[in-house]
Amino acid sequence: MDFPKKVVLFDFDGTLTSKDTLFVFTRQTVGIFRFLTGMVILFLPMALQKTGLLSAHKAKEFFLSFFFKNQRLSVFTESCDRFAKEVLPSIIRKGALEALRDYQNQSYRIIIVSASAENWIIPWANTMGIEVIASQLEIKEELLTGRLAGENCNGKEKVNRIRKLLNISEYEEIVAYGDSAGDQPMFELAHRHFYKPFRT
Repeated sequence: MDFPKKVVLFDFDGTLTSKDTLFVFTRQTVGIFRFLTGMVILFLPMALQKTGLLSAHKAKEFFLSFFFKNQRLSVFTESCDRFAKEVLPSIIRKGALEALRDYQNQSYRIIIVSASAENWIIPWANTMGIEVIASQLEIKEELLTGRLAGENCNGKEKVNRIRKLLNISEYEEIVAYGDSAGDQPMFELAHRHFYKPFRT
């Protein structure tokens, strides 16, 4: 018997998690003093992003360059694996975890679609049997450049990346979860969507 093809798309930061993992990961990795110092130095580009005068893509590259430019990929990967194992489980929303398991029991294909870097999401997602679409970091000669490889996976880019992975017409049910304007294009792709779920 052929079962209906069903997929559920989850934003990560603020939807599955209670905190923005870019900030939590960075603070955990570089230490609180360097993190706070960096946040002061990066105040201007972050403020410009909030007002729409600087793209999220460029603001993210300022952030990544300040904290991680020229770091060896092997060192960064170790930090990501440790974060996924030791920290991420504590900031996954309880209701989100229950929803993930429920969808798995109903044989949905589950995909995280995130603007955060795939490097610290994939290790956790692998333990859950979940696929990941996320921003990718540029690597040259085994070093992080501080730039993104391709576009920041947010807004319309989320849909572009979803369509590259899925033949949408094959799916009889598409469900989406998110918590920001950057998830709106993904909502428009879905048959059902949930905004700011798992808050109670």
